[in-house]
Amino acid sequence: QEAQRNAYRIIKEGGMEAVKLEGADSQRLRTVETLVRGGIAVMGHIGLTPQSYSTLGGFRAQGRKGKQAVDLIRQAKLLEMAGAFATVIECVPDEVGKAVTEEVSIPTIGIGAGGYTSGQVLVYHDLLGMMQHPHHAKVSPKFCKQFSAVGVTIHEALQDF
Repeated sequence: QEAQRNAYRIIKEGGMEAVKLEGADSQRLRTVETLVRGGIAVMGHIGLTPQSYSTLGGFRAQGRKGKQAVDLIRQAKLLEMAGAFATVIECVPDEVGKAVTEEVSIPTIGIGAGGYTSGQVLVYHDLLGMMQHPHHAKVSPKFCKQFSAVGVTIHEALQDF
């Protein structure tokens, strides 16, 4: 109920068309089903889930072992059955991204998941090198290719100010 109420608010006040939920445990799956029944489009997210990365042992590739890879495929299928219109797959080996994509009929969006997903995304903060805090440098995933380092310029300008 609370998730649905908050999702309606985000959609309405934020001008959004969908929400994204990380994970595929039984509680999340029930939430996906509830939101979809209520008319809210939901995108799933499996693999590295940044909002709970500390429970995964930090920013580490997921699905590198056979059992983990099979579980990610299972999670993607469950999200599809719950009504998700697409699923983000983050920080998994290329072959896992490919296997998940082949096993579901909904689009997959890869973030560091190889070139076999239905689409690719790179967070623009990472692409532009906006985050200059020492903590971010320690936890930034290896697949985050930086094309600039504007964070240094921003940091220097703020210090000068």
